[in-house]
Amino acid sequence: MTSFAELGLSAPVCRALASGDFDEPFAIQELVIPDALQGRDVLAKSRTGSGKTLAFAAPIVERLDPSVRKPGALVLVPTRELAVQVAQDFVVVAQARKLRVATVYGGVGLFDQAKRASNAHIVVATPGRLEDLAERRLLPLDGIKILVLDEADRMLDMGFQPQVDRIVHRLKGGPSRAATQDNGHSPRGSGRSNGNGPQGAPPNNNGRRQTMMFSATLDGAVGHLARSYTEHPVRHEVEDPKQTVEEADHRFVPVTHHTKIDTLIEILKDERALALVFVRTKRGADRLVYKLKARGVKSAALHGDMTQPARQRTYERFEAGKVDVLVATDIAARGLDLDNITHVINFDPPEDDKGYVHRVGRTARAGRSGTGITLVTPEQAFDVSRVASRLELEADFEREGMTVAPARVVFSSHRGRRSSMRPRPKRKF
Repeated sequence: MTSFAELGLSAPVCRALASGDFDEPFAIQELVIPDALQGRDVLAKSRTGSGKTLAFAAPIVERLDPSVRKPGALVLVPTRELAVQVAQDFVVVAQARKLRVATVYGGVGLFDQAKRASNAHIVVATPGRLEDLAERRLLPLDGIKILVLDEADRMLDMGFQPQVDRIVHRLKGGPSRAATQDNGHSPRGSGRSNGNGPQGAPPNNNGRRQTMMFSATLDGAVGHLARSYTEHPVRHEVEDPKQTVEEADHRFVPVTHHTKIDTLIEILKDERALALVFVRTKRGADRLVYKLKARGVKSAALHGDMTQPARQRTYERFEAGKVDVLVATDIAARGLDLDNITHVINFDPPEDDKGYVHRVGRTARAGRSGTGITLVTPEQAFDVSRVASRLELEADFEREGMTVAPARVVFSSHRGRRSSMRPRPKRKF
């Protein structure tokens, strides 16, 4: 097994990693770190929970000069929660070289935040607030030598491309043309390109900005973004044979509207650590927490209508185990990265395959086990069965009495009653 030292990291950084219980690199770290240390542009495809943050954090820490008292690295992320999490991961290695890390996101005081960020070496930011600070000239970006786009696909999904474009335009030392050619393409699941593409991928020793992008996909709009922002990038892919989280136990539980709450509470009584429950709407999160508290379940809501300080307090209480059930919407839960989430429960099923993978990816992280449970009413059975089928989870879907047939979906409740539905028109996911 390759060690962090063999990848090129210094002794102080290796000691910091060891003190944080990072004994050996994950696959994405082993692939990305050597190229990132050389200053090459990197495109990395890796699912949530694969250890990608340290794949760019450790090389950034090695390449920055602690004596330069202004931001030298910028990490753009889609949500405030992810900004906090990435910054916390950075601190593990940044302290080894006396580098300061600051976060930039909305919902907190503008000027104090700008002052802290201006004196930091590494800034982890959401696009909207960062653009605001840059337009007000409260945060200098002229010293940025390394740019990272983390979860680039989700930034596009959330409509942040215009802000990201304007931010990148402000930075110096980018690619000389709007589109450049990828340097090689790793075959699916292989992990690494060889760095010997048509135009080569020379180390970044000419003072231009280094750009790294991490995403669950590198195709479509993300691929176009990559060509615009990078120059001769080395491409790495770490992908499971199945799209979904293999380390997780996947369960699909048939319920009715009347039994849904009781079933959820029974599930929550099982032996577990932290449970993350997904709902569709903000009002639904508040209503469910009210019902759970009335039944003695320590729970809290997390959604977009809450102020940032309130969201952060909720997150910290959940992380500390003061509440062990967090009821969240998809947007609010993006960026949650806790090792001890043992159960993800889809109280409201996700709309599509990508949503399922993202939600269940909150558990079974970094090689750990976990459980993903989806509650399915008769009205939802057809759509959920199609998601399960595309993710190769048919056996898990059928395990508790639900079956998929070409002409109809048959729903069997625990009481033995059966009903059928005509198939709906196929939805486009």
